Amino acid sequence: MNNSDFLQLLSRELVVALGCTEPIAVAYAAALAREHVRGTDVVAVDVFVSGNVVKNAMSVTIPGTGHCGVDMAAALGVVAGDAAKNLEVLSGIGDGDIKAAEELIKRGIVNVKVAESDKKLYIEVGVRTAESCAKAVVADEHTRIDRVEVDGQVINRADDTAAEPENSEGAPAFLSIDSIWAFVHDVDLRDLDIIRHSIDLNGAIAAEGLQNPYGLQVGRMIQDNVGRKILGDDIVNYATALTAAAADARMAGCSLPVVSNSGSGNQGISATVPVLAVGKRLGSSEEKILRAVTLSHLIAIFIKAKFGRLSALCGAVVSGTGAACGIVFLLDGGVAEVKMAIQNMLGNVTGMLCDGAKPGCALKVATCTNAAAQSALLAVRGIGIKPTDGIIETSPVHSIDNLCRIGNQGTIEMDKIILDIMLNKQDRN
Repeated sequence: MNNSDFLQLLSRELVVALGCTEPIAVAYAAALAREHVRGTDVVAVDVFVSGNVVKNAMSVTIPGTGHCGVDMAAALGVVAGDAAKNLEVLSGIGDGDIKAAEELIKRGIVNVKVAESDKKLYIEVGVRTAESCAKAVVADEHTRIDRVEVDGQVINRADDTAAEPENSEGAPAFLSIDSIWAFVHDVDLRDLDIIRHSIDLNGAIAAEGLQNPYGLQVGRMIQDNVGRKILGDDIVNYATALTAAAADARMAGCSLPVVSNSGSGNQGISATVPVLAVGKRLGSSEEKILRAVTLSHLIAIFIKAKFGRLSALCGAVVSGTGAACGIVFLLDGGVAEVKMAIQNMLGNVTGMLCDGAKPGCALKVATCTNAAAQSALLAVRGIGIKPTDGIIETSPVHSIDNLCRIGNQGTIEMDKIILDIMLNKQDRN
């Protein structure tokens, strides 16, 4: 085992992002295309996105704008995006930029269509002026440039040979539950600045969500009901309130950045904040919290490498599973208890569907955080779901494979149905 492999993986998968990563990726592609087109007067912005991108951009607020939608994300990227900032492409936009983007949409020149692509994450943005045209394609990952074309000529194309070596399941060959456990105990704390950053940024947006009314105010309501003694002032409710508050703020367009995990800000939040909250309540040392959060992030990365970036199943199930492992670490459990916590999570919340990014995601994050705490508490008592039950097998790795099989093979038709419902809602009253 080489610690540098893990550190490079953390650096690649834990990325600062401002706003929900699907509309932000649209803005990134639009900004990239705009940078390469000649001329100042944009006459057309043509956007083609996969269904999973559509559903994750429909109802989530773009930070600092009060607007939702693929069209606004693309317009903002064209008007004011800075592709060099990657997932912070829209940081620093002002009221004038928002008005300019609104004007592009009012002129009817921003056209959005569902792409004919088998990829779950596919974004193609073409920008035209009177003098020139340019196209940027982002695929598979939120800032992975598949190609850039200018006036019909390809000037940049992805180098697929540079991809990370993977095993047959899609995870890097060095990554396993046991290797993650060993790394977490062995790594020098001086090398975990990215973990500190995730704690700082994700903890800050959680505090913001508790202090101010965002979205459904799931976190604030839990906190309020604890104060009214309707709910108990315990570790589980504290972790759930803090984590849900972060999702409340992020889904409602809070302008604070987060550290994402495997391309998702909510997954970054729900892999970080529950562990941080439990560590605070237990009075754990900074070192123990750092190692526990590292464990949480890496377990989530391990599962997501098999699961894929986007799915018809909720990603908070994956990051919540990471959090359960981190909580086990804080409770002095060993690797056997970590594996048991994974089994408990996957036997519980597998099947939670993803119907797009929206304020209601805070409720799903709350559900998975509560499940993470319960799964960990059972595991450290030696209690785990048996391999005779449902999709759970003797090995947690095989249980993870079953989750991924359901998410990748079993939900293809469900994904289509969810998107159809979202695009064709009817007033049935």
